[in-house]
Amino acid sequence: MSISTQGGDNSRPSVVSTGKPSAGGKPKAANKAGGRPATGTSTSGKTGGAKAGAGAAKAGRPGTAGKGGKGPRKAVKAVKVSQGRSWGPIALMVAVGVLATGIIGYGAWAVSQEARSWQDRASDIAGLVNYRETDPESISNQEHRSGKIEYPHSPPVGGPHNNTWQRCLGDVYDAPIANEHALHSLEHGAVWLTYRPDLPAADVEQLASVIRGNDFMLMSPYEGLDRPISIQAWGYQLKVDNADDPRIKEFATVLAQNASMEPGVPCSSGNYTTGTGTEPREMQPSMGG
Repeated sequence: MSISTQGGDNSRPSVVSTGKPSAGGKPKAANKAGGRPATGTSTSGKTGGAKAGAGAAKAGRPGTAGKGGKGPRKAVKAVKVSQGRSWGPIALMVAVGVLATGIIGYGAWAVSQEARSWQDRASDIAGLVNYRETDPESISNQEHRSGKIEYPHSPPVGGPHNNTWQRCLGDVYDAPIANEHALHSLEHGAVWLTYRPDLPAADVEQLASVIRGNDFMLMSPYEGLDRPISIQAWGYQLKVDNADDPRIKEFATVLAQNASMEPGVPCSSGNYTTGTGTEPREMQPSMGG
């Protein structure tokens, strides 16, 4: 609050400070309606406070410019919000890519398998015994002999044999056959599938489905097997317990003809027999024996 005292024309008013802002200072507050200052200290304070309050209110209005402004503010453009990726086509493209990669990979694998030798593919068969490596002496003799012959392996996988071979055009024999005839078939590239005579009929039929109708293959029961099933080619043998073992077909597919010691001589040529029984049959010598 200021107190004026009279002291003549040249006297200046004396001012007693009350700790409040002077008349020209910032107004204490503006009312909400017009920006009028609160109860002031002088006329000049009222005038200045009113103008300042009005200016502040005017300048604070949205959408308008103060003195010297260029007019209303420009409207802000709406921002389009992305709805995210479309995952359907992406998933389809990924699936197609995976499928294509799988097909190409399988093709490359199949080509590489075909490029491998039959010996390498045979060596991949678990449990296969390669007598060409482990006991070559036992199978090295390929001479023809008459009568019964003793063999170190049962069933035999190589060695001397009868001049007559057992027909091997996918023949399924229901009784034992002579080793000497069967071994001659192996020399020509046949695969011989043998099984215990007491094997269930359903298992026998399952084995027959591998052999029946396939050239360079034959099948017969065999007495005294140490495992239920044994399959032979010249110098190779695999013994298994179950008729549904996939190695049986794998053996037959890989070794038929490939294991031949006399390539190019089919089971349908020369002297062959379709008879059963373990005693060899003597027949006249023929070409291609």
